[in-house]
Amino acid sequence: MTFLSVFIGGGLGSLARYALGLIFPYREGFPTATFFANLAAAFVLGLTIGWIAKMDAGSSNQIKWFLATGFCGGFSTFSTFSLETLQLVKQQQWTMVCIYVSMSVVLSVLLLALGYFIVGPSFSKL
Repeated sequence: MTFLSVFIGGGLGSLARYALGLIFPYREGFPTATFFANLAAAFVLGLTIGWIAKMDAGSSNQIKWFLATGFCGGFSTFSTFSLETLQLVKQQQWTMVCIYVSMSVVLSVLLLALGYFIVGPSFSKL
């Protein structure tokens, strides 16, 4: 059942990521689709782990595999983030590299924490 949960969640996450790429196609400049995908995945992951921390771990295991590992894994795009950062470096867009990398990392961590604290218990259970 775990493999099926990860498989379905990953497929849905990948489809959602593809759809986001259609809405925000890549153009030279700021990689909008990847940026929003990573932020949204961090927030959903924070909500998921916060909710799981409040529930009985046994009853929420399939939800964890479906959402956290499957959906967020298929939706978030660290490899694409890395490629787009390298493309910005190749284009010598140094300001955009700094903005993209720093905003992606800082905002992803903040959104994960926000999602966790919206539904989760204290920080000590993270």
